[in-house]
Amino acid sequence: MTIKAGDRLPDVKLTVMGKNGPEPVATKDYFAGRRVALFSVPGAYTPTCHKKHLPGFIAKADEIKSKGVDAVAVTAVNDIFALDAWVKESGGGDKIDALADGSAAFAKALGLELDLTAPGLGVRGKRYSALIDDGVVKWINVEENSSEATVSTAEATLAHL
Repeated sequence: MTIKAGDRLPDVKLTVMGKNGPEPVATKDYFAGRRVALFSVPGAYTPTCHKKHLPGFIAKADEIKSKGVDAVAVTAVNDIFALDAWVKESGGGDKIDALADGSAAFAKALGLELDLTAPGLGVRGKRYSALIDDGVVKWINVEENSSEATVSTAEATLAHL
Protein backbone atom coordinates (compact mmCIF):
# COMPACT_ATOMS: atom_id res chain seq x y z
CA MET A 1 0.00 0.00 0.00
CA THR A 2 1.32 3.44 -0.96
CA ILE A 3 1.19 6.18 1.65
CA LYS A 4 -1.24 9.01 0.98
CA ALA A 5 -2.46 12.26 2.50
CA GLY A 6 -3.96 11.68 5.93
CA ASP A 7 -1.77 8.65 6.71
CA ARG A 8 0.65 8.58 9.63
CA LEU A 9 4.24 7.82 8.69
CA PRO A 10 5.35 4.33 9.63
CA ASP A 11 7.85 4.18 12.47
CA VAL A 12 11.14 3.28 10.79
CA LYS A 13 14.75 3.89 11.77
CA LEU A 14 16.70 6.28 9.57
CA THR A 15 20.24 7.54 10.07
CA VAL A 16 21.45 11.11 10.57
CA MET A 17 24.97 12.41 10.91
CA GLY A 18 25.52 13.44 14.51
CA LYS A 19 28.46 15.29 16.00
CA ASN A 20 30.26 12.00 16.65
CA GLY A 21 29.17 10.15 13.50
CA PRO A 22 26.10 8.22 12.35
CA GLU A 23 23.13 8.13 14.70
CA PRO A 24 19.83 6.27 14.33
CA VAL A 25 16.65 8.31 14.47
CA ALA A 26 13.12 6.97 14.54
CA THR A 27 10.70 8.65 12.16
CA LYS A 28 8.21 9.02 15.03
CA ASP A 29 10.80 11.10 16.89
CA TYR A 30 12.18 13.14 13.98
CA PHE A 31 8.74 14.24 12.71
CA ALA A 32 7.04 14.62 16.12
CA GLY A 33 5.56 18.02 16.89
CA ARG A 34 6.75 19.83 13.79
CA ARG A 35 6.07 20.49 10.13
CA VAL A 36 8.66 19.07 7.77
CA ALA A 37 8.95 19.53 4.01
CA LEU A 38 10.32 16.11 3.03
CA PHE A 39 11.65 15.19 -0.37
CA SER A 40 13.03 11.94 -1.63
CA VAL A 41 15.61 11.34 -4.32
CA PRO A 42 16.64 8.01 -5.86
CA GLY A 43 20.27 8.68 -4.97
CA ALA A 44 22.84 11.25 -3.98
CA TYR A 45 24.96 12.54 -6.86
CA THR A 46 22.67 11.00 -9.51
CA PRO A 47 22.00 13.38 -12.43
CA THR A 48 18.49 14.76 -11.82
CA CYS A 49 18.91 14.64 -8.05
CA HIS A 50 22.21 16.50 -8.15
CA LYS A 51 21.51 19.04 -10.89
CA LYS A 52 17.84 19.87 -10.30
CA HIS A 53 16.15 18.45 -7.22
CA LEU A 54 18.52 19.21 -4.33
CA PRO A 55 19.67 22.62 -5.66
CA GLY A 56 16.08 23.83 -5.84
CA PHE A 57 15.41 22.91 -2.22
CA ILE A 58 18.65 24.52 -1.09
CA ALA A 59 17.78 27.73 -2.94
CA LYS A 60 14.19 27.78 -1.62
CA ALA A 61 14.75 26.40 1.91
CA ASP A 62 14.37 29.77 3.64
CA GLU A 63 11.25 30.58 1.65
CA ILE A 64 9.75 27.17 2.46
CA LYS A 65 10.52 27.67 6.16
CA SER A 66 8.92 31.12 6.05
CA LYS A 67 5.61 29.35 5.28
CA GLY A 68 5.52 27.73 8.72
CA VAL A 69 7.73 24.75 7.99
CA ASP A 70 10.18 23.84 10.75
CA ALA A 71 12.63 21.78 8.67
CA VAL A 72 13.41 20.73 5.12
CA ALA A 73 14.71 17.17 4.85
CA VAL A 74 15.91 14.88 2.09
CA THR A 75 15.82 11.10 2.21
CA ALA A 76 17.54 8.65 -0.11
CA VAL A 77 18.58 5.03 -0.16
CA ASN A 78 22.20 5.88 0.49
CA ASP A 79 24.43 5.50 3.51
CA ILE A 80 24.61 8.57 5.73
CA PHE A 81 28.23 9.26 4.77
CA ALA A 82 27.35 9.70 1.07
CA LEU A 83 24.08 11.54 1.74
CA ASP A 84 25.60 13.92 4.29
CA ALA A 85 28.62 14.68 2.05
CA TRP A 86 26.34 15.32 -0.92
CA VAL A 87 24.13 17.78 0.98
CA LYS A 88 27.13 19.60 2.46
CA GLU A 89 29.14 19.74 -0.79
CA SER A 90 26.05 21.11 -2.55
CA GLY A 91 25.78 23.99 -0.07
CA GLY A 92 22.82 22.71 1.92
CA GLY A 93 24.53 21.66 5.13
CA ASP A 94 22.77 24.28 7.25
CA LYS A 95 19.50 24.23 5.30
CA ILE A 96 18.63 20.59 4.57
CA ASP A 97 18.51 17.66 7.00
CA ALA A 98 19.85 14.40 5.52
CA LEU A 99 17.85 11.29 6.48
CA ALA A 100 19.62 8.19 5.18
CA ASP A 101 17.51 5.13 4.37
CA GLY A 102 20.43 2.83 3.63
CA SER A 103 18.46 -0.41 3.38
CA ALA A 104 15.31 1.11 1.81
CA ALA A 105 13.25 0.26 4.90
CA PHE A 106 11.51 3.66 4.87
CA ALA A 107 10.90 3.61 1.11
CA LYS A 108 9.40 0.10 1.38
CA ALA A 109 7.28 1.00 4.43
CA LEU A 110 5.84 3.93 2.45
CA GLY A 111 5.17 1.73 -0.58
CA LEU A 112 7.47 4.00 -2.58
CA GLU A 113 10.38 1.70 -3.34
CA LEU A 114 11.87 1.80 -6.83
CA ASP A 115 13.46 -1.38 -8.15
CA LEU A 116 16.53 -0.40 -10.15
CA THR A 117 18.34 -3.72 -9.75
CA ALA A 118 18.38 -4.40 -13.52
CA PRO A 119 20.67 -1.41 -14.24
CA GLY A 120 22.75 -2.24 -11.16
CA LEU A 121 21.45 0.42 -8.78
CA GLY A 122 19.55 -1.82 -6.36
CA VAL A 123 16.31 -0.90 -4.65
CA ARG A 124 15.91 2.86 -4.28
CA GLY A 125 13.12 5.23 -3.26
CA LYS A 126 10.83 6.98 -5.70
CA ARG A 127 11.20 10.72 -6.17
CA TYR A 128 8.57 12.69 -4.25
CA SER A 129 7.93 15.66 -2.01
CA ALA A 130 5.55 15.82 0.92
CA LEU A 131 4.50 17.93 3.86
CA ILE A 132 4.57 16.02 7.12
CA ASP A 133 2.79 17.62 10.09
CA ASP A 134 3.48 15.92 13.43
CA GLY A 135 4.07 12.60 11.65
CA VAL A 136 0.99 12.81 9.41
CA VAL A 137 1.20 13.27 5.64
CA LYS A 138 -0.68 16.46 4.72
CA TRP A 139 0.07 16.10 0.99
CA ILE A 140 2.45 14.10 -1.17
CA ASN A 141 3.50 14.46 -4.81
CA VAL A 142 5.11 11.36 -6.32
CA GLU A 143 6.83 11.57 -9.69
CA GLU A 144 5.49 9.15 -12.30
CA ASN A 145 9.00 8.98 -13.74
CA SER A 146 11.69 9.16 -11.06
CA SER A 147 14.20 10.32 -13.66
CA GLU A 148 12.34 13.64 -13.76
CA ALA A 149 11.66 16.30 -11.14
CA THR A 150 8.45 18.12 -11.99
CA VAL A 151 5.72 17.69 -9.34
CA SER A 152 8.19 17.18 -6.48
CA THR A 153 10.38 20.26 -6.90
CA ALA A 154 10.89 23.03 -4.37
CA GLU A 155 8.71 25.29 -6.52
CA ALA A 156 5.89 22.71 -6.51
CA THR A 157 6.30 22.36 -2.75
CA LEU A 158 5.97 26.11 -2.26
CA ALA A 159 2.80 26.11 -4.34
CA HIS A 160 1.20 23.75 -1.77
CA LEU A 161 2.22 25.67 1.34
